[in-house]
Amino acid sequence: MDLLMSPVQKMLKDYETAKRDPRTKDWLLIGNSPYSVWLITVLYVAFVYLGPVFMKNRKPLQVQGLLVAYNMGLVVLSAYMVIEILLSSYAANYGLLCAEYDVETVDVNDPRELRVAKVLWWYFFSKAIELMDTVLMVLRKKNDQVTFLHWFHHISMLNIWWWVMVFAPGGLSSHGSSLNCLVHVVMYLYYGLSAIPSVRKHLWWKKYITKFQLIQFCITLSHTLNSFRNQCHYPAWGKYLLTGYMVLMLILFMNFYVHAYFFKKRIHIKTDHHSNGATNGHAKGGDGHIKNGYISLKAD
Repeated sequence: MDLLMSPVQKMLKDYETAKRDPRTKDWLLIGNSPYSVWLITVLYVAFVYLGPVFMKNRKPLQVQGLLVAYNMGLVVLSAYMVIEILLSSYAANYGLLCAEYDVETVDVNDPRELRVAKVLWWYFFSKAIELMDTVLMVLRKKNDQVTFLHWFHHISMLNIWWWVMVFAPGGLSSHGSSLNCLVHVVMYLYYGLSAIPSVRKHLWWKKYITKFQLIQFCITLSHTLNSFRNQCHYPAWGKYLLTGYMVLMLILFMNFYVHAYFFKKRIHIKTDHHSNGATNGHAKGGDGHIKNGYISLKAD
């Protein structure tokens, strides 16, 4: 227990004594307090629970065009952020294994560091935009896709990145965010294309997106742990927070992957042998679909 409490106590002490970055205090949704982000969080969680109730006796909205435009817009934004984070990090002389950040010594007038902070703000702001994923699911009555993993990941990223933008908008913050943006280019491209019926049937790489996400978490976790070993200067509480969050994401996404693909495959095999008149996912004399024959989940 002492081994666990020691780093936790250090993290809390570092956080309590941390100084904020003066450059971001007037930026949109950052300000001097997290109240704006907390308000968005409360409204979002309320919508997650009340939205399906509102839509219960209503027809799902047909928003194919909006879906394509929304997802492709995020592809473009994510691609821009990948490129800009890499270019600004290179200009700021960040290393591949270590990118240091210290609010006490960072030159607030350095245009290279400011460039990094600005693109990281866009990354933070994109987490607010991506809450629309859930809104569109609920309005289309795709409530089975609004899993705990889905909404928890969305809202936790928004809140965590508020703290990052306040206390550490630079250094190691650029590494995980660039990799996440790369994943989102692939993910939102899939979502955008899958919204087009004539294209959807030709998409075969959905499960590889989750694999890509798991690889992302492993790389980010390894990179963060290495920063402890090589004493890369970055707020200690931030390192502990990122380490814990990556472990949690690995557990949740692995659970999703196992249920969505391994269990689903076993259910298909069992259904094929014991369906009692069911063929290819349709049941004779039923409602046209085998109940629980598919586990419908969506994470991002």
